[in-house]
Amino acid sequence: MLDRVMKLRRSRRRTELGRPVPASDPTRTVEERISHLEAMIEGLQDAVYREIVRMNDELDTLRRRMEPEEISKALSQNARERGL
Repeated sequence: MLDRVMKLRRSRRRTELGRPVPASDPTRTVEERISHLEAMIEGLQDAVYREIVRMNDELDTLRRRMEPEEISKALSQNARERGL
């Protein structure tokens, strides 16, 4: 199994978009990995930002609904709908 993993790693290292890449260029390999990691981090930052914005909007909505006048409106509407 280790041999299969090593062969797979070597073949991935030697090919980039269908073109052979010299195996003796570790700088290029590191730069590619860093570029990939930077893209992943940027994607994660975007996802975290979107989630924070969504949660802030949800909290603002809940805060508005918890205002005394909003609660009284909701209770009045509920009483009217139930015929109380």
